This record gives sequence, structure tokens and C-alpha cells, in this order.
Amino acid sequence: PGTKRCLASHILSFPLETPTLTHETFKALKPGLSAYADDVEKSAQGIQELLDVAKQDIPFDLWKATPLVLKATAGLRLLPGEKAQKLLQKVKEVFKASPFLVGDDCVSIMNGTDEGVSAWITVNFLTGSLRGPGRSSVGMLDLGGGSTQITFLPRAEGTLEASPPGHLTSLQMFNRTYRLYSHSYLGLGLMSARLAILGGVEGRPAKDGKELVSACLSPGFRGEWEHAEITYRISGQKAGRLHEPCASRVSEVLRNKVHRAEEAGHVDFYAFSYYYDLAASVGLIDAEKGGSVTVEDFEIAAKYMCRTLGAQPHRSPFLCMDLTYVSLLLRELGFRGDKVLKLTRKIDNVETSWALGAIFHYIDSLNRRKSTAW
Repeated sequence: PGTKRCLASHILSFPLETPTLTHETFKALKPGLSAYADDVEKSAQGIQELLDVAKQDIPFDLWKATPLVLKATAGLRLLPGEKAQKLLQKVKEVFKASPFLVGDDCVSIMNGTDEGVSAWITVNFLTGSLRGPGRSSVGMLDLGGGSTQITFLPRAEGTLEASPPGHLTSLQMFNRTYRLYSHSYLGLGLMSARLAILGGVEGRPAKDGKELVSACLSPGFRGEWEHAEITYRISGQKAGRLHEPCASRVSEVLRNKVHRAEEAGHVDFYAFSYYYDLAASVGLIDAEKGGSVTVEDFEIAAKYMCRTLGAQPHRSPFLCMDLTYVSLLLRELGFRGDKVLKLTRKIDNVETSWALGAIFHYIDSLNRRKSTAW
């Protein structure tokens, strides 16, 4: 289950001796695992459906030797611990009844840094940056529903020295060690940010069922919005210009929450998930092929949507809010208006999620364990 609240299956095949990918099968289902927090038994159906895809794709005689792994992300990190553990236990039961190789650590919740680092491995593997020393790497930006990640490989010693605790991590991959700047901001994913901008509190209904009123919604708008299994009544303010008060509110939500890494502005970055979806929804990129955008493109789109959203009832009522949030989040992360970001769902026809990186890291750690055992 990714940060976009879907269940996804990645079936990967590659030779262990060299880091090259020979095949990927990708299948995604909605909703994600966290949607079954109050009905654990129902989660088994989606897991089984993904396992059936694996059975069709993997030769029968390899089933027993194929490791089966589930990594949960922010959707489960935001659930109460007991609910999350019950879901994971159900997944483990389904896994153990399958014909695949199931270890004790087959099911787990990733921490945010693991998620960011795994996505960084994916994009740098697919762009060729991990194939040898001396190649320049690219950074990774991911905006999910519950959390947002930034990961890049610093070159400046000052970046390492100025990084707050918890923003640096060491990664050992393919006989090399990487010292990465990586941080996950739980609660700053797009859906959690919407709730904060609206003035709500994560995991709690609005007090006395009151409407959540926002300057980021069109004047006169009234509706309902469901987040983390809670339905909120929402509305826009009676009148006024949207972008300025909306940006002011978003700035309040982001204040002192994000560390600005100056070197990030000089690194090439790929951006995924809601960055991609938002850009595609307003025509900044091709919805199928992706493309490149600047931070300023998001800002211009935000101002346009805040000005015209009321006259476009068929559009999402959150476009003004979401685009304003993304443009200000990118500024807070240290990017200038002319910073170009590459938005893509696939590189060389392979999904650019964290899953490929997580599996490479998993296989690499298995190989290291075998080497130590010898």
C-alpha cells in the first residue's frame, strides 16, 4: 500500500550477480490496506488478487524460491498501532497460505526515510546513476497522501554539517556506501495537509460536527470530504480573493515544519505521485507521458485556479488549495521559482515508485547475509 492509498504488486526478475532488471509486472488496486482498518477480513481479498497475478506471471517451479514481501507506508503509519498490527497479521496469514517463500520479516511498516531512500534507489538505478562510480545522481521528491519525502546525495560538506538530526542516512548498495540526505515529513502529505489547512485534526471529527471553512475553497462552495474514514463538512468563505488568503493559511501550516537544504537547488530532481497527478490535472504535463515543470509553473497554475475555480464546477474543489500547497512546499524545501523538476511515472517502461528500490535493497541485504554466513 503506497502513500496514494492503493495496493500495488511489483513482480521483478533480475540476475543476482549484476544489478540489471529484466522484467517487471505491475498491478495496482484501490483502496489501500488502511481502508480496511475496521474490517480486517476484507483486506485478504485484495492481497489474494495480487498473489493470483504473481502466480500467473512466475513459473510454477520458481514459486517456492520467490520471496514474498509487503511494505506498508504512511497510510498504516497514521493508523493506531493496534489496528495497523491486525492488518499486517492478516496479510501474513494470507502470505503463509501461499506457495511463495515467506520469511519472518515478510510484512512490515516502512519508516518514512526507508520510503524516500527506496524511491531514490529506484530512480537512480533506472537513470543509470548506480551503475558505476563517478556518475552524477538525481534527487527524488515524493508527495503522498500522508507524508512527503525528499532524498538526494549531497556533494557539499556544508550540507552534511548543516543537516538536522535524522536528515542523514547511510545506504550500502552494490558494494558502495552512499551518505544520503533523506527526510520524510509525516503529516505533510497532500491529504493530511488538506485537513490541516482546513483547520481539522488528524484522526478526529470536526468539533460538534461543525463545517470547516477555508479561504482556499471557492466562495459559496459547500460539500463533504472524507479523510481517514472520517467525513468532514467543508465550505468556502463567503467572498474575497482566494490566492492571497489561501497562501497565507498554507504558510501557517508549513511554518517551521520543513528544513531547507540549500544544495537541493543545485541537484536535478524527479518528482512523483501527487506532484505528477496535480501537474497532469491542470495540463502542465501530458497525463500519460509526463514532462518537466518549474516551481513557478505550479505557482502560476495555483493563482489561475484560485481565480477561476468558482466558474469551473466540474473541477476538483481542492485545486486552488492543492496547487498553492505544492508551490509553497517546494519553496520551503529550498527550490527557486525557475527550478525544473522532471515528472514521470515510468523510466524505461518501469514504474518509478519506491518498490523497485526496496526490493533491490532487500536482495542486496540477503546476499550480504549469505556472504557473512560463509
